Amino acid sequence: MTPSEGVGRGMESVLEMLESLLALGGMVLLRDTVEWEGRSLLKALIKKSALYGEQVHVLGCEVSEEEFREGFDSNINSRLVYHDLFRDPLNWSKTGEALPGGPLEALRALCRRTDPGPVTVALDSLSWLLLHLPCTTLCQALHALSRQDPCPGKQVRVLGLLHEELHGPGPVRALSSLAQAEVTLSGALGQASAHILYRRPRQHPTHQTQWFSILPDFSLDLQGGPLLEPQPQPDPHTPLVSKRAKPEQGNGVWGLEKGEKRIKTAEMGWGGGQGFQLRGRVVANFVPTGGPHESFDFQSSPVQERERSQR
Repeated sequence: MTPSEGVGRGMESVLEMLESLLALGGMVLLRDTVEWEGRSLLKALIKKSALYGEQVHVLGCEVSEEEFREGFDSNINSRLVYHDLFRDPLNWSKTGEALPGGPLEALRALCRRTDPGPVTVALDSLSWLLLHLPCTTLCQALHALSRQDPCPGKQVRVLGLLHEELHGPGPVRALSSLAQAEVTLSGALGQASAHILYRRPRQHPTHQTQWFSILPDFSLDLQGGPLLEPQPQPDPHTPLVSKRAKPEQGNGVWGLEKGEKRIKTAEMGWGGGQGFQLRGRVVANFVPTGGPHESFDFQSSPVQERERSQR
């Protein structure tokens, strides 16, 4: 494969990852952690939706509008409608800048939108909304938002960012059940990965893992995954002897003659009276020594002692 072909296939994979997440409609759940943040991937998906010509509504709860728009060019920003719940979420200032009715009314207003054509709604974040709304109320609003118009020409897509470490398994499972695609962010050796679960209608769920990085302009750079250091493998010619074993010196237990093989008996186990057979003869017994870190002494068997006395 030539370098140009490799680049071409890499771009196809990048497009496939973003487009497959956006193609299902419904809700895409992005689950991030403190170590592997998901807002950059959220903005990459928003950029992709805007490049499709869609209107993008952002319910911003955790960062200011200026910070959220940073990194987008004018073409992308012109398609963003920012609903600000960050500056004054509870309308304490009474300046009229806050969204009336709080977060729940803001979600309901998004359900009543009249934008023509497909629309993307980005929620930054679901964790903030869970802190201000009961889980059942939020799930009902999300269901109404993502299922409000099944017509293909007026598809509604919801992108929800969830800080998974802040919540118990109950709310996470409830939100997961609403999602058509679920992205769990993690990584290794400083490189991010996305484990994607797709739930397509009338099909079995499918899984995909992608290694990626986000560029400063919120484009996606697909990567091949980190190079893990090889783990040392045991030498197949080295006998596997317990580190706790203490063979007696000079008793000839381990001194096999040429051509002889050490065969483990069928009833072999750790304990007195059990051992190896050498040409049908028991040549070593394992005797526990006791103590907090139990070890084993090797003693000559009665058969071996009789053979020694006959020599």
